[in-house]
Amino acid sequence: QVTLLESGGDSVQTGGSLRLSCAVSAFSHSTYCMGWFRQAPGKGREGIAAIQPGHSTYYADSVKGRFTISLDNAKNTLYLEMNSLKPEDTAMYYCASRSTTCGLMNWAEYWGQGTLVTVSS
Repeated sequence: QVTLLESGGDSVQTGGSLRLSCAVSAFSHSTYCMGWFRQAPGKGREGIAAIQPGHSTYYADSVKGRFTISLDNAKNTLYLEMNSLKPEDTAMYYCASRSTTCGLMNWAEYWGQGTLVTVSS
């Protein structure tokens, strides 16, 4: 069993930056692949970034070049650094993990409760 707890969501203006954090209860086979999803109002949940052992990373085209995913094993924490934020980045952001290899994640076995990011123009 894995517990994921996100933090760092906030309201910012267009062009601003935020760093989301996800505290991981323990790394195990269930956290082989870790990533971030988001769900905008009225839309489905989409995977936007993922990372796996060796720190290979994957990004959706919509965030590539603006967002950076990273993993601090010593702190049991997954991060998402978000720069050049746009109103279309407004969404609930979820940390997630699964026991199989990553590509860009489109499913997960474990989920956090989410943290809200609002970007105003």
